[in-house]
Amino acid sequence: MEQTAKGKNKGGKTVSSKEQKDAANKKTKGKKKKKKNADESSSSSPNSSDDESLCEEELAKLKEQVEEKKKLISIMRNKPWRMAKKLAVLREAQAFVEKFEGALGKGKGKKLYAYKMMMAKKWVKFKRDFDNFKTQCIPWEMKIKEVESHFGSSVASYFIFLRWMYGVNLVLFGLIFGLVIIPEILMGAPYGSIPRKIVPRAEQKTAMDFSVLWDFEGYIKYSAVFYGYYNNQRTIGWLKYRLPMAYFMVGVVGVYGYSIMVVIRSMARNAHEDTGDGDDASFIFSWKMFTSWDYLIGNPETADNKFASITTSFKESIVDEQESNKDENIHLRRFLRVLANVLIICCLCGSGYLIYFVVKRSQAFSKMENIGWYERNEVEIVMSLLGMFCPPLFETIANLEEYHPRIGLKWQLGRIFALFLGNLYTFLLALMDDVKEKLVEEVSIRNITHWTLLNYHNSSVANGSAVSLPSMDPADVPRGPCWETTVGIEFVRLTVSDILVTFVTILVGDFLRACFVRFVNYCWCWDLEAGFPSYAEFDISGNVLGLIFNQGMIWMGSFYAPGLVGINVLRLLTSMYYQSWAVMSSNVPHERVFKASKSNNFYMGLLLLILFLSLLPVAYTIMSLPPSFDCGPFSGKKKMYDVIQETIQNDFPPFVAKIFGYVANPGLIIPAILLMILAIYYLNAVAEAYQHANAELKKKMQMQREDEKNKKNNKASTNPAMQDLEDLLVPRAKAMDGPKPTEDNKPESANIKNTPAMKEEASTTRNSNPENPVRGATLQPPVVVTRPPSPRGGLPNQPRPNPKVPQPRGPPPGMGRGKTH
Repeated sequence: MEQTAKGKNKGGKTVSSKEQKDAANKKTKGKKKKKKNADESSSSSPNSSDDESLCEEELAKLKEQVEEKKKLISIMRNKPWRMAKKLAVLREAQAFVEKFEGALGKGKGKKLYAYKMMMAKKWVKFKRDFDNFKTQCIPWEMKIKEVESHFGSSVASYFIFLRWMYGVNLVLFGLIFGLVIIPEILMGAPYGSIPRKIVPRAEQKTAMDFSVLWDFEGYIKYSAVFYGYYNNQRTIGWLKYRLPMAYFMVGVVGVYGYSIMVVIRSMARNAHEDTGDGDDASFIFSWKMFTSWDYLIGNPETADNKFASITTSFKESIVDEQESNKDENIHLRRFLRVLANVLIICCLCGSGYLIYFVVKRSQAFSKMENIGWYERNEVEIVMSLLGMFCPPLFETIANLEEYHPRIGLKWQLGRIFALFLGNLYTFLLALMDDVKEKLVEEVSIRNITHWTLLNYHNSSVANGSAVSLPSMDPADVPRGPCWETTVGIEFVRLTVSDILVTFVTILVGDFLRACFVRFVNYCWCWDLEAGFPSYAEFDISGNVLGLIFNQGMIWMGSFYAPGLVGINVLRLLTSMYYQSWAVMSSNVPHERVFKASKSNNFYMGLLLLILFLSLLPVAYTIMSLPPSFDCGPFSGKKKMYDVIQETIQNDFPPFVAKIFGYVANPGLIIPAILLMILAIYYLNAVAEAYQHANAELKKKMQMQREDEKNKKNNKASTNPAMQDLEDLLVPRAKAMDGPKPTEDNKPESANIKNTPAMKEEASTTRNSNPENPVRGATLQPPVVVTRPPSPRGGLPNQPRPNPKVPQPRGPPPGMGRGKTH
């Protein structure tokens, strides 16, 4: 019976064999799936325990990986990779740290560790934000960076110096305002109570006129701005504040002591930074080319400034390199430099004589009445004009010398410094003559006042009445000239006139000139930008020396006019904004852009010198001249320094007075000064010895570095040559000494080359070339081959055998080994 492809199931239905196979496959798949799920469910709990045990076992390894990723993140900027690779690796490392950093603990320890990691991240972010905040709090930091990016570090050094001077004057103003002016206003005698605090009756009608106030007369003269306003009471107010002692200590010890300390400290810090930078003379352009750009810049304006800064730094380095390699005619250069110095000395002498002449004229004008505005301000006008026109004249003369721009700047600074210093001391010498005249006048007024009071006393005694002072209004009391206030007024006038001349010069000489060149250049006969007048360059030397000269006047005048420091603070504040605006809008960079010194020690040295020279006139007036009898905190004393002796005698125990007496003994002071001089000389010699040792060490390190570099170069150049020689010769030697290959698979050309005659010819050629000998082989005398070998019994022009035809094994016939004809 024939079998069919059908069968019956339990339900009685017939199904085909194909359907039965599909059902069987489904059953087997279901069983496998169930088994897999069961295996997964049965193995889930062991796997979780294994994971926990794995974390415990590899905790240290995971921690090391996290630390390595953190270290990689911190040094990512130093990696010599492309930016795309840096970003990819950085993201991967940050993701790894973020994922596994909190999982290093377990249970409560895990939460504690995660909390610590979170607080550590927040602390790092806080420190970074706080550092950014501190950078933003530096006054005018971004403004100075913008100026530096366009004009170079030499111009930026002026604004850094200006900011530093503003900080120093702000501290001085805080000392004077908080310890002298405020106590006098709050606790001293009110205005109008005593003669020194009220305008005289004869001047009250014009005391508020603008012309009078512009000359710092009237109500300004009898205010807390000047010396004469302060009372000579030993203590004032309920605090028993010793105002005369505070005035002396703040005006002399505070102002000059703090200034000297901060200048010397800045010089020491700059010198330390100078010595710690190392040698920057090697590979300057390579460092600038490959390490100048900051890849964290995200602001387009900042990127433009950085680009301009890098360009300017390249110009500075190029100028330095050109100047170091320049050849010059020594004799001609010396003659031109001597000529330039002679011309500048003549200018300095002429300016000094002119100032002395003008001061003498002003003293004659002061005795006249109804004089004009020019006669009253002639001294200030002449000194300001000399300060404005002499520096450009010096710069024109300095073009004969052709110094390096940095050295030329120092010479220019020194000459302008000599000009300003000579003008200032000429002004002081002429002013001292006026002070002596006022002292004589003051003696006569004092005698008249005493004579009037004595007559009134005698008439009262003759009439038998009680002696009492006459009731007189303070405005009607005769008073002396108060020479200290007169000196303070002169310094305030000089300061204000210098401010006005500086601002007007910038407005007219820079801004209006730039506007004229910019807008009239289109319709002018020649190119105004390239020719005359062109845009102005920023005068570094004139501005720096003007700032130093102005600060010297502040130091000298602050003792006679306490409010002068406040005027200077306002001047520096406005100068920063005004001059930075003028530089960016009206000036162009110098044609020869040069790099400023790494420290401002040259500026600081000039400032320290002017500080010392400004202390001398104040010390002379304190120690030698008597104070005015009716104005100021030292009135009624023979000398100003008597306030110290008075305070020691009244406020300190007796033994303290003896100690100060011994300390003030000249027999102790002179040896102490000599000891200080010797100590300074010794420390200077030690510092020079250390500098010389450092220079020698740098030279030795550089020579050692060059020697190592030469050795590496020689080794690198020798190794490729030896390798090529070995590659050429060693295979040939191996071919000669190695086993011979079989002849079955060799072509005919190879067989011919390996014949004894051809080997002998090759050895002859190799031995005849002594420049390329084989290692371990001895040189053989050359063997002359008269004619090429030919098969024995064959013709010279016999055709070559067909390679397709089977040839007999062995060498070709007629080729004997080592036999020549």
